[in-house]
Amino acid sequence: MFANEMGEATCIIGHKRSHECNEEVEEPQKTKKKRKVDEDTCQKQHQRKEKKSRLSAGLFGEDCEISHEQVYEFLKYAALGKRHNAAQPSWCRIYHRRHLAKVVVIVLQEVSQLYFYRFYVQFKHLRRAFQHRFSLPPTSANFIASVCGEGISMKHQNSIPGSASASSGHISKNSDLQKDPIIEKYGEEKHGLTSYILTLEEMRKYNYPLEGSPGCENYIHTQCESPRTDSSPLFGLDCEMCLTEKGNEVTRVSLVDAEGRCIMDELIKPETQILNYLTRYSGITRKILLPVKTKLPEIQDKLKKLLPRDAVLVGHSLNADLHALQMIHPSVIDTSLLFARHKGRRFKLKFLAKAVLGKEIQCENKVGHDPTEDAEAAVELLQYFIDQGPRKVVELNLETVLSAPNLMELSQQKSALQLQQNGIQKQSSEPPSIPQPWRFLDHLNATGQKTLLLSRKELASSGLCQNSLSTSNKQILKRAIQEVPLSSFSIIQFALRSEHVAPDLVAEVCEKMRIKLADMLTVYAGPFDKDFCLKSLRREFKKCGPIHSLTVLTETHQPHICIQYEVLEAAQLAMESLNGADVAGSCIKVQRPVTVMMLDCDMLIKELEMDIENEGVIYVAGLKKTLTETDLHEKFSHLKDLQALFWPRDLKRGKHRNYCFLKFQTSESALEALQDINRQGAEGSRLQSRKALTPSHLHRWICHMAHNDGKPIQLAHHILHVKKEQLSTSEQDLRKKLKKLDHGIKKLYRSLENNTLCVVLLPGVNSVHGSFSGLGLMGIKEESRSSAC
Repeated sequence: MFANEMGEATCIIGHKRSHECNEEVEEPQKTKKKRKVDEDTCQKQHQRKEKKSRLSAGLFGEDCEISHEQVYEFLKYAALGKRHNAAQPSWCRIYHRRHLAKVVVIVLQEVSQLYFYRFYVQFKHLRRAFQHRFSLPPTSANFIASVCGEGISMKHQNSIPGSASASSGHISKNSDLQKDPIIEKYGEEKHGLTSYILTLEEMRKYNYPLEGSPGCENYIHTQCESPRTDSSPLFGLDCEMCLTEKGNEVTRVSLVDAEGRCIMDELIKPETQILNYLTRYSGITRKILLPVKTKLPEIQDKLKKLLPRDAVLVGHSLNADLHALQMIHPSVIDTSLLFARHKGRRFKLKFLAKAVLGKEIQCENKVGHDPTEDAEAAVELLQYFIDQGPRKVVELNLETVLSAPNLMELSQQKSALQLQQNGIQKQSSEPPSIPQPWRFLDHLNATGQKTLLLSRKELASSGLCQNSLSTSNKQILKRAIQEVPLSSFSIIQFALRSEHVAPDLVAEVCEKMRIKLADMLTVYAGPFDKDFCLKSLRREFKKCGPIHSLTVLTETHQPHICIQYEVLEAAQLAMESLNGADVAGSCIKVQRPVTVMMLDCDMLIKELEMDIENEGVIYVAGLKKTLTETDLHEKFSHLKDLQALFWPRDLKRGKHRNYCFLKFQTSESALEALQDINRQGAEGSRLQSRKALTPSHLHRWICHMAHNDGKPIQLAHHILHVKKEQLSTSEQDLRKKLKKLDHGIKKLYRSLENNTLCVVLLPGVNSVHGSFSGLGLMGIKEESRSSAC
């Protein structure tokens, strides 16, 4: 809402600094002109030397989620500037970009926003070193590839001389575009996941197994009947069959999640004798199946347990796989139908993976198809369709690209690019002309700027060339400290061990986070007289901020109330301003729940206040309902160095809340404003204020975590249906591991050259237990801040 305002407020900061060269010195008249020229030259040189790159992020608002494509555009601009169609991103401006020394991206694979705030104290360096923070949608199948442009590389295909779309004149007329079958079906605009789920009529038309359909009488239903949303968990499914006496029977099944992580890969013993293993396609041999005892009913049970109630399955001609599994699932997306052309013409999965994603699957040198690879490709194709939208898919001109000469031409272009990167290019005073489709990493390499990608062996991405593969985070850190100074653009990927991202542990971390947030948002107040007025009490406590629920407690000798607020600042303000106050004729005590998880609450509140994201930000409560945005700006216009104002809305009713956040240029100005507002409160004003505790990107996340479907989380101790002792040990290991990762990033950060843009990305996760948003942190290294951290 106020993102643009913040950007404008921070974009002009003058360079005001005196220099000893400018001191006036008495000298003969004849040398004054020359002296003045020298002074001007010296001053210009000094100003040029003192210029530093800086960020101005318009993220001080309610919606701070940045898409993977926006991150890609940001990194592209940081690396290339205005060259090669790289545009200044609107959500975060880079001033004096040409003064950037290097760009370093650090990826903490498998780490989400949930882990960051559950183990907030352990991330001591990350939360103190990086001034800007934003949310990320849960990770795609290949996170690093998505933020480096892989998979959207054919986006500007029409600019390649001689490419498929250029040679065919690509789609340029709206009339032609409107006649395209994809546009006719889905329109030109981007849609969410649910827009591509097959309808009941479509499932019947394309022979998907349905209840009551002929031949499906004994099929097993997945029982996934919950309503689907665009955030529903996505899973790729693929099977391989062998020919038996009954026909084609499934002998291998793979299930991958939205990140491309394989969560099931099982061999199945057919019920009847195998007549042909179809090894060329299935990869199954007699030797492979000989020791297998698993039967189809066991696989059906396992799938039912793995799939969440609102799961969406995606696959290529998925109807055949579901018939082979003898299972019925209500929500499916078929990539063969998604990319279908005129008269229902469909493309093979291998071709789509190559033409759309730039991935080679079902390679000739492999024995049979890999169902995990195929399932992952189907997920990525759908994610491409969702991220880019129908119009971009149509502009790929896949029918034209399908011809062999064009595919060969694309391969030749890629080979030529690789030769250029290796220094084999024609003599020219101009930098080599790089075709548009390739990633900005290719542009950097082609112009002689070294790029670096360090990663774990098991995380090696299929689309990006790995400069160096290591077996541990320690090795990666050691290599990074040595090699990052030699590179213009670096990506360093650290990862957790599999036990640290196990579903049971993720469930425990999530549950404990919910409980802790609910407790921090809750205060108990009392005692009150038995004839107290509940309405007046609600009005009094609401002055501190919006109330989610208020419950009267009568189990005690005198009545007490339990208030659960919607923001942390409100609960803390109630603790500070109403504890010991005379409310409703009673001197009351206000306190938080006393539980084991709340013993460190005071320390955590102090850490949140010192969070660099909250630097210069204050929370103001007690705003009147009748205020307009103009009134609010006028009300605070006298405050010194006010940069931006964030006034949240009630998402259901669309009305402004009774509180806001004010951001100032300096902490000193924020403190002055805080004292001024509280002084007005002492003189009779309704306004109350304190330091901010929640960074703006956290606002919605806290509401989502602390409340379940609009109902407050029960404040009793939850019994987790897992082995508690084992999980407690795993959580302690995870705590230590994350602290170690934070310390490693600190060492790497300190080794960076000043004026280096550093971006830390926590991709988030998609799992059977739900989706967990990612987190981005960024800043430009300065000597003073580095030493402070």
